[in-house]
Amino acid sequence: MTDALSARMNHALPWITGAVLIALPFVYNAPYPMHLMVVVLIWSFAYTSWSVMGRFGLVSLGHGGFFGVGAYSTALLWNYFHLSPFLGIIVGMVLTVALALLVAYPCSRFRITGHYFALVTLALSAIVLQVATASRDITGGSLGYTPERVQGGGHFLAFQFTDKITWYFIALAVWAVGLLIRWKVDHSMIAYALEAIAEDEDAAGAAGVNVTAEKLKITALSAAMTAFAGGMYCQYQMFISPDTVSGISVSLQMVFAAVVGGIYVLPGPTVGAIITILLAEGLRIFFGTGALGWDNLVYGTLLVLFIIFLPQGLAGAAWNKLTGARTA
Repeated sequence: MTDALSARMNHALPWITGAVLIALPFVYNAPYPMHLMVVVLIWSFAYTSWSVMGRFGLVSLGHGGFFGVGAYSTALLWNYFHLSPFLGIIVGMVLTVALALLVAYPCSRFRITGHYFALVTLALSAIVLQVATASRDITGGSLGYTPERVQGGGHFLAFQFTDKITWYFIALAVWAVGLLIRWKVDHSMIAYALEAIAEDEDAAGAAGVNVTAEKLKITALSAAMTAFAGGMYCQYQMFISPDTVSGISVSLQMVFAAVVGGIYVLPGPTVGAIITILLAEGLRIFFGTGALGWDNLVYGTLLVLFIIFLPQGLAGAAWNKLTGARTA
């Protein structure tokens, strides 16, 4: 494919995709498919949030904790203090960024990188899960937690809507903003700095890159986006539990989706979200409660296979085929 044709595809594809997605609810809006599309869009934003830092070699297994902090902060502040979820999500993002920096700063200062960094963040994710489970008087523990519903159905300030189409357009807008943020990061100076750090921290530092500052910036951004996704997921589902919004299983789900979809291409996490959501729903429909936990087993197996045989991911491989270019 010629460079000119590739450039035209790059320019036209987002507009065509956007037009199709905006028109879709007016053509087909059955409740269950609309529900699946909303869930896919919310998780796509979460997976994109992980890929913002993951694509630079900062493999975090703590994003399940970030997602959980965002979800529980939003619900608890609404139920106990009647703070609008719009503000609750912001508070959750601030708390999450503080938690992320608390872990990321010493890791960067003491050169904790690679699998050691992944293990530290894994511990963070496990701690959030344990706190949410153990604090049963506040969070409901393993039984889960439900935000209070307003009288009479949907309410804007309570961020509660009964109409699936409304939720679809909200999720679609959030998903688009997530892609825009990822695109901006990929085309910014911080991307060059982080790529240099990923190659060789010492050489990057010698060239004038502030290694610690650049790592903290991208970690804070990724954590804040993930917390936002957690708060939004809480408001859409109106029920959260430690296992569904925090812990290692959620973190691994994010890694799986980003890698299988294609961590180095913009739509990769979205492709991964489609696969993970449809896989989980398929197992639930065909096997019921007997398949509980099977999705994590399948995620792990497929993750290993994709890392070995298709490291570019599905979207990355497809893009390479179309353009003849390499994604990484």
